[in-house]
Amino acid sequence: MALERELATYQAHLIDLVADEGKYVVIRGEEILGPFASYEDALGAGYERFGPVEFLVKPIWRVEPIRYFTRDLAPWPS
Repeated sequence: MALERELATYQAHLIDLVADEGKYVVIRGEEILGPFASYEDALGAGYERFGPVEFLVKPIWRVEPIRYFTRDLAPWPS
């Protein structure tokens, strides 16, 4: 799974991060940048610090919201 290490880092530090709930963090490996007020600010900081590589931009939530989606989608046109 992509970004496994980054998600594990987020979970490991969540107790410290919730003080900034609603803001965004950037995570690459075990390095955390932020918090940032907006997604755009976080994304810009991630590219500035890490360059064009994989990193996670994640909103800080005490409890993750439930997201619903459907599998009832039309096939992609060929």
